Amino acid sequence: MNIHNRFNFWQKWLTNVNILSVLLGLIVAFWSDSFIFDAYNNYTKEVFLFTNDFDPSILKLKNWLFGIIGGMVVGFHVLVIMISENSFKNKEPWAYKAIWYGLLSWFFIDSAISFYYGAIHNIILINLFTLILIGLPLIMTREDFNKKKQ
Repeated sequence: MNIHNRFNFWQKWLTNVNILSVLLGLIVAFWSDSFIFDAYNNYTKEVFLFTNDFDPSILKLKNWLFGIIGGMVVGFHVLVIMISENSFKNKEPWAYKAIWYGLLSWFFIDSAISFYYGAIHNIILINLFTLILIGLPLIMTREDFNKKKQ
């Protein structure tokens, strides 16, 4: 695979992973009680509620919080898609840095808070998975942005 095709592959990977993340964000916002989140919801109940069921008022609070979180997920990933399809594709160094800075600031803050509260499941099921899927194309295209500077 030549350098141009390699960069295009990873740039499209970045865009497509973020498109899937937008879809996941919509599911988080509107269907957080679906079977897709059974494991996540069960871990959350174990860590915070020590029960198998959400009390109706707690369920309402959880669904509201998931709605807000889902909206943030959608917004962040739409932004990354726009950067990926424009400035990142044109190998503008600021775009590369902006995605890294946004990703890492979210990852470390979210993971530290999750760790503090014992929500290790959030770090494993969401944070590490997202860091790898978005970080991988950034790692694989690093040299392309270094060449642009020279």
